[in-house]
Amino acid sequence: MAMVVSPSHYPSISNHPLLPNHPFFRCQAIISTNQSSCRVRKKVVACSCDPPKPTLQNGFGRRDVILFGFSSSVALIIPPSESGAEEEWNMTSIVDDINAYSYLCPVESPSKKIVFKWVESRKPERYSSAAPLSPDARQRIVSERVDFIDNLILSVSIGPPNSQFLKSMDKSTWSAKDVADSVLSDKSALRVTSSQRMAESSVLDAHTSEIDGEPYWYYEYLVRKSPTKSVQESNIFRHYVATTAERDGFLYSLNASTLNKQWDKMGPSLQKTVDSFRLLPATENYVPPYKDPWRFW
Repeated sequence: MAMVVSPSHYPSISNHPLLPNHPFFRCQAIISTNQSSCRVRKKVVACSCDPPKPTLQNGFGRRDVILFGFSSSVALIIPPSESGAEEEWNMTSIVDDINAYSYLCPVESPSKKIVFKWVESRKPERYSSAAPLSPDARQRIVSERVDFIDNLILSVSIGPPNSQFLKSMDKSTWSAKDVADSVLSDKSALRVTSSQRMAESSVLDAHTSEIDGEPYWYYEYLVRKSPTKSVQESNIFRHYVATTAERDGFLYSLNASTLNKQWDKMGPSLQKTVDSFRLLPATENYVPPYKDPWRFW
């Protein structure tokens, strides 16, 4: 039976202290010296000789040597597999009857040993009495929760669409990027133009999903300034994920954020929160944004 052997194929095996005397390698030596019955071509030696019978001398057989060499090569090419299991987060439901929406708020991650310390910085309130996000008071925060230790913020804001970006009244024609631009253009406490407000933010991703027959617009963005006084570096951003839905001519938006350097650790929980946001059927406690716009209590 013909056998082709390349000594360079087994550099680590041939140096093994237990293998030089193995019949497989003795055959290789015979092949290399018996030039009358062998030929050398491109460092590969070919010979017609009977292979040695399988043996367990020194604890190895010919089949074991070949399989050992094969498995060693595979181990260098294929990295060890990872579990890829999705991170588990314990969540609690937050319901606002006044504005008729709900979402899931992360409580803890047992595997990461994280326990959130949420503070309700703004209790749910009607749109007319809510704090404005810009001088024109178009978009307002109707509720907010903060974790000061991990620097997390969950806030819900309501405001009318910005006609500069959403020109049609048919929301089925709205793109997620246009909705994001509409919301972000009205989200600044500075007395600047809409384009200057948008320059503070960079939209990284935007897409639309339909849930219960209604469009929900999802987007991810960075804000180039941090509200923390302890962070002075100019390269520190806040990383946001958000979702927006429309009802009664107003945009309802949930924003979840943390410092950009914490995103890998906190981002998955914030993404779950944003994905869970839903507008609820109106109850007797629901106050639409257009009702009593003059009322501040």
